[in-house]
Amino acid sequence: MKSEMTTSEIMALQEAFVMPTYAPKTALVRGEGCWVWDAEGKRYLDFCSGIAVTNIGHSHPRQVAAIREQAEQLMHVSNLFMNPLQPQLAEALVRCSGLAGAKCFFCNSGAEANEGLIKLARLWGSTRGRHEIITMRQSFHGRTLATLTATGQDKVKHGFGPLPGGFVYADYNELDSVRALVNDQTAAIMVEALQGEGGVIPSAPDFLPGLRALCDEMGILLLCDEVQAGVGRTGRWFGFQHYGVEPDAFSLAKGLGGGFPIGGIVAGPRLADTFQPGHHATTFGGTPLGSAAALAVIETIEAEDLLANAVAMGERFMQGLADIAAAHPAWIEGVRGRGLMNGLVLKVPAAPLQQFLFEAGLLSIATAQRVLRMLPAMVVSAEEIDQALSWIDVACHALHDEMVALVMQVDEN
Repeated sequence: MKSEMTTSEIMALQEAFVMPTYAPKTALVRGEGCWVWDAEGKRYLDFCSGIAVTNIGHSHPRQVAAIREQAEQLMHVSNLFMNPLQPQLAEALVRCSGLAGAKCFFCNSGAEANEGLIKLARLWGSTRGRHEIITMRQSFHGRTLATLTATGQDKVKHGFGPLPGGFVYADYNELDSVRALVNDQTAAIMVEALQGEGGVIPSAPDFLPGLRALCDEMGILLLCDEVQAGVGRTGRWFGFQHYGVEPDAFSLAKGLGGGFPIGGIVAGPRLADTFQPGHHATTFGGTPLGSAAALAVIETIEAEDLLANAVAMGERFMQGLADIAAAHPAWIEGVRGRGLMNGLVLKVPAAPLQQFLFEAGLLSIATAQRVLRMLPAMVVSAEEIDQALSWIDVACHALHDEMVALVMQVDEN
């Protein structure tokens, strides 16, 4: 293994041996806190966080020490045997969730977690003659066949048919749209408290409570996808906690491992014992190493009061973004998000703004075509927030005439 390579050397290997499911042009080789460095030594302020993964920043000393210590002791045994860390992690997640009587299942990714959530609902519904799951348009739940189908975006489904049945789609934040789809085949409603890939769209104040009431009325399940919003990013452990509701089960991944791949399901008492031996399984879920990494994330968030920091820095960032938006009403619609899950909503494609910021040294994500999504780590400082705002302000002024011209072209068409 070569310890140092140039970007061109890495790209040559990438193009020769890695399937082109992505099209990266930059190789990142080191990270610390909210900063990363490329192969040539350029430093970037990382407001992608590995797509909401490195919630406690890159290479946090507490997590590095936990992974190193566990790797030297025991990395993997499979779930044919217990290990002491998996139940400790489950206990911590149940405590953080507030779902008394809940139990956990661990896997490796968000797609797997949502796949398991779907299977859990199907198994529960199988004895009741119910199998259908209502999801939301513009939602995103993963890339496996079932989670791809659950996703309410047609663009990710082309070429993969025939897709599994059993999913129907309602309008997000429109309770009447959901109610109209409930029938005697409905097993569950699956929803994100804050849509990430859909454009950083928070749930309306009455939407999740309305879904909970609807599920209780109809005797069906409420499932929450917390893969992107979970593990503290919004200023609460999980997005649904902002709305005072308790789902019957929820999925999580991304920020749970802080960079180490681990996902999971937390199932409340109604579903806690639905899976029995033979119903579902995983080789790598909840390994000693993965559990140690995730426990270190939870311990760090608690020890450093990072939930409070996510709230404070999120408010600072959102206010700064709102000020920038107000200065460019011709092509910026506004700002939305919660905590450190933020979106600058444009009237034109966000890609030019993303590229300008990348060249300046700020990493962000253009999503849903017209939204610049930013996901700072929960350890982000006021100085780093202000640095990002300064770059965004400069970029918006530099691109102003170009973006206004784009708006005019769109209006003419």
